[in-house]
Amino acid sequence: MNEAASATTASTAAPKQLPSQEVSSKNGAVRVTTIASGLEHPWSVALLSDGGFLVTERPGRLRRVSADGALSAPLSGVPQVWAEGQGGLLDVVLAPDFATSRRIYLSYSEPGPDGSAGTAVSIATLGDSGLSDVRRVYQQQPKLVGPNHFGSRIVFDGKGHMFISQGERNDRPTAQKLDMLQGKLVRLNLDGSVPADNPFNGRKDARPEIWSYGHRNMQSLALDPRTGKVWEAEHGPRGGDEINIPEPGKNYGWPIITYGINYSGLKIPEAIGTSAPGMEQPHHYWPVSPALSGMAFYTGHAGSKWNDSLFLGALSDGSLIRLSLDGDRITGEERLLKELGKRIRDVRVGADGKIYVLTDEADGQLLRLDAPGN
Repeated sequence: MNEAASATTASTAAPKQLPSQEVSSKNGAVRVTTIASGLEHPWSVALLSDGGFLVTERPGRLRRVSADGALSAPLSGVPQVWAEGQGGLLDVVLAPDFATSRRIYLSYSEPGPDGSAGTAVSIATLGDSGLSDVRRVYQQQPKLVGPNHFGSRIVFDGKGHMFISQGERNDRPTAQKLDMLQGKLVRLNLDGSVPADNPFNGRKDARPEIWSYGHRNMQSLALDPRTGKVWEAEHGPRGGDEINIPEPGKNYGWPIITYGINYSGLKIPEAIGTSAPGMEQPHHYWPVSPALSGMAFYTGHAGSKWNDSLFLGALSDGSLIRLSLDGDRITGEERLLKELGKRIRDVRVGADGKIYVLTDEADGQLLRLDAPGN
């Protein structure tokens, strides 16, 4: 076969058929397509305009995934991560100007001295096989010893700022200490500098990066495209997972107020109840923790039965939670993908209305859901 004939054959070859199945929902059957498998505890997925994806694996690898599910070799240039316990390579998001700059942002647990670690964010330029011009733009201080509660998600507000969610590193009192960055939602300019109008900027007793505080372990963060508001969801202890719409300078209570208890079944030692003066109530909470990770709004698809929904991954519950919205009000809930028996770590919505999720497994998967009526 000559080269011209070979090229013609290749161009007319049928696209690879990806395995799919149907699962149930309140609005009818949902087709679930497995795009890729063989990902080791994938944590975050970013959607590329060519139909492919970037996926982080918590042990410290960043991979490309093609539209037909082919996995690249690990990309070079990823910052060193502290891949212990819940730590590792976490979020990946495309910069607002990615189409021209090819820049991406990564969040991860960064190693420190004497076995310590803390959440960090770096910016880098994406090439064909790796990252270049890698520069750290945020570093949680102080670094602490321990394997848990790093967060972390990154969201842009469309006004030149990024929000970074974190955990309190399982050191509960830090969430209330304004001179520490643990348990805080942080707001920065895209280059990592501090906006002049941050609520604590200029106070000697507080970190200027802080937007809101009193948070436990925020692994969900998203911008509502209808209003421009940032929403976050965080793990409670045993019970008390919650959603907040954080406002500048406000205290969301952990660990002083909570709807959860210790995993042992005992009361949180610092907690005084479910409310206290000067502390905000959650926008929504779950008495039984689904273990939330990942968040995406589904809006602007008027023909879909899922329009105006908020999706959240659930780890311990093994489901994709869909919340129905009326403005900011949550009016209903259903849990999808229970049939799969998988921990759902991340969820993203494509411009075409398709929903993409990652399963948190040693042999993790990237799945695509077709919404009913879309």
